[in-house]
Amino acid sequence: MPKKLFLVPAFFFVFLILIFYLLLSRSPVSFISPLASRLSTHLPTPTPASVSIVAVGDIMLGRNVNKKMHDYDDFLYPFRKTADFLSGADITFGNLESPFFDQCPVVGSGTFKFCGDYRSVEGLKTAGFDVLSLENNHILNYGEEGLKQTVDLLRQNNISPSTANEITIKRANEITFGFLSFSYDRNLDQALEKVKQEKDKVDVLIVSLHWGAEYKTKPAKSQVDLAHQLIDSGVKVILGHHSHWVGEVEHYQNGLIFYSLGNFVFDQMWSEETKKGLVAKINFEGKKIKDFQTYQVLISDYSQPSF
Repeated sequence: MPKKLFLVPAFFFVFLILIFYLLLSRSPVSFISPLASRLSTHLPTPTPASVSIVAVGDIMLGRNVNKKMHDYDDFLYPFRKTADFLSGADITFGNLESPFFDQCPVVGSGTFKFCGDYRSVEGLKTAGFDVLSLENNHILNYGEEGLKQTVDLLRQNNISPSTANEITIKRANEITFGFLSFSYDRNLDQALEKVKQEKDKVDVLIVSLHWGAEYKTKPAKSQVDLAHQLIDSGVKVILGHHSHWVGEVEHYQNGLIFYSLGNFVFDQMWSEETKKGLVAKINFEGKKIKDFQTYQVLISDYSQPSF
């Protein structure tokens, strides 16, 4: 082969090697990043975790409610028609309006001193209650001893008591929910300051308020003002009770206010309004409220709510 013809492919081969070397010598970042930036725009956005909270109003396991459970020898009786729904939530909350007491008398009407039989805690467990407020005007009906027995029994059954003294924390789907509870006769005036102290410990703060006038549907201006201040301070949901009537629901800023959920388990059969209650289901996506639903219950037989 002539020498000149041999030099042509050799020169072409050297030229290819030089081009390849120049490509490799470029910054890896500058070579790859255009492709990576195009791919990154098509990566799926992680979906925030979903959590459902179900809340009910006043649960009173004494007086006629206690008598009915004894008469039927059925300590699940008050919750039999609602337990499936309540236990389906990630976290279920209520206000326990009566202490547990080991010497609780079985009485019907005619007393405002409430207590529940130890065995009725099985109903609360079956209904899936995770947190119960103990801040109300009847929790000390059997003194500090009754309160102690109540706290001990709930904890033995994996139900967390909620008070004003210490935030109760529950975790669901990687989100931490905190519960604080206050009552008009004990510590309602401490609510705002306590919220400011505790709000940064959790992702979502929920406050239970036993407040307002009995047998009213509309909140007083003082209630509205306090509720707005609490939401402005970092509370996401306010769960109200004590009036024994269902109250208004307000969507304020990024929070929800249930001024009164009314009765849930109670023996006030003397009016239509006291036989009604509201069950709230609040759905979260991450730390934000996605939506909520309310369900009305009607109490029958002095003890048993049904939808």
